[in-house]
Amino acid sequence: MGTRQRILSVALTVAGLTSVTLNGCATHTQTGAVVGAGSGAVVGGVIGGATGHTARGAIIGAAVGGVAGALIGARMDRQAKELAQNIPGAKVERVGEGIQVTFESGLLYDFDSDVVRAEARKNLRALAASLDKYPGSDILIVGHTDQVGPSSYNQSLSQRRASAAADYLIVQGVGRDRVNTRGMGETEPIAGNDTERGREMNRRVEVAIFASKQYRAEVAQR
Repeated sequence: MGTRQRILSVALTVAGLTSVTLNGCATHTQTGAVVGAGSGAVVGGVIGGATGHTARGAIIGAAVGGVAGALIGARMDRQAKELAQNIPGAKVERVGEGIQVTFESGLLYDFDSDVVRAEARKNLRALAASLDKYPGSDILIVGHTDQVGPSSYNQSLSQRRASAAADYLIVQGVGRDRVNTRGMGETEPIAGNDTERGREMNRRVEVAIFASKQYRAEVAQR
């Protein structure tokens, strides 16, 4: 399948699932929220697989649109501004109705290590404080590596790094049920692996922040 056909296929899938979600919300708000949550998981997987960006796929898959989406987005605007101020060195982006925070791995870990660096813990504490202040969100932590070394090792390292960040956030009081992790190894590069700078960019941890199923239902009922 060509690139244009793949994009069209994803767009049609998203449109179909979004239609189901919105129709459910229009008739029975509570039921619609549940349908939306289930569809969001499917849409997130489809988008992530098609675009090569798991974190963004999770955020887009959790979107609800309409008035509820605008309310969620306004809250995410506030949270994103605070995160950008409180987590120096991290890249904070608003994506759809959520937020993506990207840490280059050197900001959190030593080379080839999955142990959170002592000086990096302040950044994760700031993230935990933000999640405590805005309890209506869930997160997906996605670990990535460069292409140096065996792919199986890189896959394991990326998962261990994502899990280490998650464990630290949980120790800081973030509810375990709010946190999911995924290791993508070397499969989702954002730069070339032929330069040191490119490899540094690819060695990263992305945190997708998006409205929880419960919060989406609450907003839809307003």
